[in-house]
Order: sequence, then structure tokens, then C-alpha cells
Amino acid sequence: MQAQRYQAGSLSILKRKSQPDAWMFRYYTEENGRRVYKRRFVGTVLEFPKRKDAEKAVAQIRVEINEGASSAPTTIAHVAAHYMKHELPQKAFATVCSYTDFIKKRIVPKWGDVSLSMIKSIEVENWLRDLRREDGKPTAPGTQAKIRNVMSALYAHAIRYGWTVHNPITSVRTSTLRLSDPEFLSPKELQALLKELFLRERTMILLDASTGLRRGEMMALRWGDIDFETLTIKVTKSIFRNVVGKTKTVGSKKPVALHPIVAEELRMWRAESPYRSDSDYLFPSIRKNGAQPLSPDMILKRHIRPVLAVIGVKKRIGWHSFRHGLGTMLRQMKVDVKVAQEVLRHSNPSVTMGLYQQAVTDEKRDAQDRALRGFLEA
Repeated sequence: MQAQRYQAGSLSILKRKSQPDAWMFRYYTEENGRRVYKRRFVGTVLEFPKRKDAEKAVAQIRVEINEGASSAPTTIAHVAAHYMKHELPQKAFATVCSYTDFIKKRIVPKWGDVSLSMIKSIEVENWLRDLRREDGKPTAPGTQAKIRNVMSALYAHAIRYGWTVHNPITSVRTSTLRLSDPEFLSPKELQALLKELFLRERTMILLDASTGLRRGEMMALRWGDIDFETLTIKVTKSIFRNVVGKTKTVGSKKPVALHPIVAEELRMWRAESPYRSDSDYLFPSIRKNGAQPLSPDMILKRHIRPVLAVIGVKKRIGWHSFRHGLGTMLRQMKVDVKVAQEVLRHSNPSVTMGLYQQAVTDEKRDAQDRALRGFLEA
């Protein structure tokens, strides 16, 4: 049986008397050896005032009607729709959300109508460099790099399906330098914070600061994941926007060591928590009757940051700050980078070196001192 040719369909406006005019998408299907013409409602002209807006809305419809078609999608919008339907759902939920935002809010509005073969590396590079946030400030280099990586993933998807042979995004240069170094608490600041917190919040901070768990991993933990005998934590899930999904990487599932002090703190919290069975969350929402974990942002806003303000810490601290702090402490203690990689569960040691092991001021002074002594002695 001959494969159906790829069809773009046709988009037109349907005039209506009692309702706003509507965009209709017309296409055909093969049924019992006959060509049957169909049409689908896309939206009103109030929803999509311009044709280009309606065209973007039918990208997913084109993917559906062209399953098994012999010809290739022609634009970034077509490939993006196919990618979001067939490949993106296999990733962790947090990744799905971020990729979808980048595709729908950044990539498709700019490049959706452009043919795969017409996109030039330097044009994408210049576009990324000039990107602005909603408040008008320049987009962070890290965000630009992420958008570039998503565009590259779209081209890799197209190459995999045989729709193109060249990925122009591989030649796009972006910087991953941070606009500012990530902030984290010093040992004295961490101790001062812990002294002012109640048991639940103190346990959360101790657990995160000692293990480097990502916040989604920590909030997805249930009591059955804690082995108090072997002092290990089993990380199998991550939660994002109250949706439980896979961890960030395969390496993220490696067992996490649990310090005896933190284990004792967890035992105390379990005895006090109204939800303490193996199937219950470590940090459940009382308002949701334990069916969901607490909101980590709520804990920061209502409990952690107000205490930091009281003790005079002006740093902008988030949950990832404790992961950064652990990485830097491992460096200060001269822990082997391979061991640090295992502790932080990075898939690549270069991530451990580049992002988490920042040299602190005292280390820099010590390095300068040793270098100067070496020069003078020579």
C-alpha cells in the first residue's frame, strides 16, 4: 500500500452571522480506499486575529493527520509539534514543562513559520544574544543556552526521522557564564538558621544541606524510602507542580547516604508528624490531608527567609542554595571530585567542577599566599 503524502491542509475563515467568524482547517483522509475531505474548527478570529496565529494553532493537527506520511514536515512548528507528542513525554515532568515553555513562548513565535533548511546559525545566535525577559532585562546566558539546546533537540528529532540531514544549531555559540555567583550559607549562617527553626523546617534544611537532594526529590520522599538501619535514602521519584515523575537523570536514582545526626532528626520528626506510615510523604501537606507534600516555595517564603532576615542574612537563598553549599563544602574539605560527583549524583564530573565547586575567598587568599611564597623562595 502506497504511503500517504504529507499534506499541509488549508486554513480559511468561515463567515458566521450570529457568532464571530471562525478559522477552519480543511484536510483529507483515506477511508476504504476513498479520499474523504474533512474540516476542523480551530478557533474564532477573536482568539486568533492574525492568520499566522491560527497557523501555529494547527501545527498539532498537522502532526495527527500526517502520521505515516511519506513527505517531511517543512517548518520548525511542524517538527516542534511532532517532538512534543512523540519524544518529549518520555522525559521527566519538570523537563517537559520547561521544554514546552521554551518551545511555545520562545522558539515557535520566532521560528515557527521558517523552513528547516532556511535557518542559519548566525541568525539564531544573534537572536539569542538579544533576547529579553518579560521585564525587559537581558535573558540570562544560562537561559539562552537552554533555549539553544531545545532547538538543537528539535533538529536532532528531525534528523532521526529523516526530515533533514543538517543541524545548524550545533554551530550556535552561547555563553553559560552566570551573571552572578549562586549564593549559599556559610557554616555559621547555617547554624544560626537551624537554631531558630521548628522541628519540621529544621529537619528539611538538615536533610537538604547534608545530602544535596534536589527539592523535587526531597518533596517526593516517603518514609518507606528511608532505611534507618543502613542509613541510606532511596531516591526513585521527583515531584514538580504536584505531579510525581521520574528523577532528572539515571544517576539521580543512586542511593544517598544519610548521616546519623540527620537520621535522628528524621526519627524525631516522624514521631511528631501526623502522617508516619511508610507510604506517607516525609513532609506532607496537612491542608491536603497528607495526599500531597508541602509546597517547597511556601516553606521558603513563610519560614526560611523570614528567619534569615531576622538573623541578618541578606542573601537570596533557595532550596538549590543548600546543594551549592554542599558542593562548595566538599571542595573546601578537599574531597576527591569523583566522590563529590557521587555525593551530588551528577551524570558528568565537569558539572561538579564547573557549577558547584566555587573557590571561596579564604581559599583564594591561601592560593595567592602559597604562590607568592613560591616566587620569593625561588
